[in-house]
Amino acid sequence: QLQLVESGGGLVQPGGSLRLSCEVSGFTSDYYAIGWFRQAPGKEREVVSCMSTSDGSAYYRDSVKGRFTISRDNVKNTVYLQMNSLKPEDTAVYYCAIPPTYRLCMLSHVDYWGQGTQVTVSS
Repeated sequence: QLQLVESGGGLVQPGGSLRLSCEVSGFTSDYYAIGWFRQAPGKEREVVSCMSTSDGSAYYRDSVKGRFTISRDNVKNTVYLQMNSLKPEDTAVYYCAIPPTYRLCMLSHVDYWGQGTQVTVSS
């Protein structure tokens, strides 16, 4: 059974850092892309970052460029989102997801979702 399990969320002060992890299991074949999304209270879910698993290409939404980094450990089958210089507006539930392709990830077209992990940035 396919599973995406996120961890690493929590409460952090503005300017702080967190690293989210997403462990992927249950896939019988490789997947073409993986992404991180977030949903703040009262707002629609939005794409944060996507990674192509074939060549490592990465996409970031403008508001997180230079602060967030997506990476993948193939041995552990885990994807990470390193978040630095966090701002209150980064507060949201963060979801790991697998889209059909890298391009569709950027359009928030997703096949599989994780359960989400809460990130709260507050002093």
